[in-house]
Amino acid sequence: MKLARALNEQGVERIRAATGRILENTGLKIEHEAVRELLLEAGAKPGADSEIIRFPAEMVSEYLALAPAEVRLPGRTADCGVLGGGRNPVFWTAAAMNLATAEGRREFERADLARLARLVDSLPNIDGVVGVSLRDVPPKFRDVAGFREMIANTGKHVRILSFTPRGVEAILEMSAVVLDGESIADKPIFSMGFTAHGPLRWTNLALEIYSTSAGHGIPVMVNGEPMAGGTGPVTLAGAATVGNAEIIGGIVLNQVIEPGRPCIHNLGFAHVMDMRTGVAVTGAPENCLLAAAGAELARSYNLPSSSWISSDSMLTDAQSAAEKTMAAIAHASAGVDLIWGVGTLESELCIGLGQVVLDDDIIGYVRRLLRGIEVSEETIAAELIEDVGHCGTFLDREHTMLNFQREIHESPLFCRKQRENWEADGAFPLQEVVEKRAEELIESARPPSLSEEQTRELDRIEQKYFQLITEG
Repeated sequence: MKLARALNEQGVERIRAATGRILENTGLKIEHEAVRELLLEAGAKPGADSEIIRFPAEMVSEYLALAPAEVRLPGRTADCGVLGGGRNPVFWTAAAMNLATAEGRREFERADLARLARLVDSLPNIDGVVGVSLRDVPPKFRDVAGFREMIANTGKHVRILSFTPRGVEAILEMSAVVLDGESIADKPIFSMGFTAHGPLRWTNLALEIYSTSAGHGIPVMVNGEPMAGGTGPVTLAGAATVGNAEIIGGIVLNQVIEPGRPCIHNLGFAHVMDMRTGVAVTGAPENCLLAAAGAELARSYNLPSSSWISSDSMLTDAQSAAEKTMAAIAHASAGVDLIWGVGTLESELCIGLGQVVLDDDIIGYVRRLLRGIEVSEETIAAELIEDVGHCGTFLDREHTMLNFQREIHESPLFCRKQRENWEADGAFPLQEVVEKRAEELIESARPPSLSEEQTRELDRIEQKYFQLITEG
């Protein structure tokens, strides 16, 4: 399938040129003294004050060339894809604070994240699970506790949230137990990332996490998240430019800290602001255009890309289905390599388990579109057409039996029944269907197990770091 474009070649080059000017002349605010020193030693220049670092064009080119063009994101037992080239996107859940419930919503707890991971493990079109905020865990320990729940309940890729440098140390120790002798560089079962607090600023915490996690080949997502009209210009080209400057500077500094570290260019977190309410809109067409622009910019730098799809609806309904479907098609057809947001509602504040199930089905639909029409002697079937002849049927032919499952996408959720059969089966609306299906899948999930020895060692590591992080 030919990739859709939000920018022509001239547009890409103009944004790249503006990005280079901003990095070289204005620079970025780097709120970490040791990282500033490393950047200056690598060829960066001081800026208008002690925390501003400017990035000369030759330095940017030199260090961008060190970042791999492809990034592997395996799971503990699953092969969850290779990012790069924009041809076969992978899909993840997303970070959120709240879980949608029949009564409305409530904050996530550890047991909820375990259930979410089990659901992801059961669904064919979702490739990874992302950490969430956990109400019943001390804030500084939520990354470690979240990783512990996810890694035990899915064999797919895990994207951690990072709250402290020591938490990263704990997760690396836990990963060594799970990998049973393999290195995280050879099998990166988890990845991480941080977002620039724009405009044009990288915080001390982000840079400390980048620094302390270096040396292991852990894939890192480098996010620019301008809000058009707020932390970026209201024009989409301007928002893309400021976000791209933050991302490219972030990737360069990661390559200075750890040459060759896998980095993902993520402009797809960019939003627009609703000028009537001040709300960051996530289901708008402009978000899709910014994600497409990000994918094109990433490819121009020979980097993998990422984005985030969501809905502004409060619950799984027609709005969430429409916004998720349109966004998934737009992002995937634009060649985004990694698409976040499975299950998200309420402008990314909430995840619904029923919405996760619905999004999985939407992704299956999108992947069928991306596969397109295969043209071969077998699929053209000219001899079969001549053999069947006038007024015949293809239903009883072996060719039909051999090919229908691959050719025709079958939705496990959407109604394709006669009305009388639908009514006889209970006439359930889609929202009830997906909620029921989510519970069934969670109950029947059989994620790959950990050994008793691995479980004991993970418990020991968790207890050790709980004391170090929460009491230290």
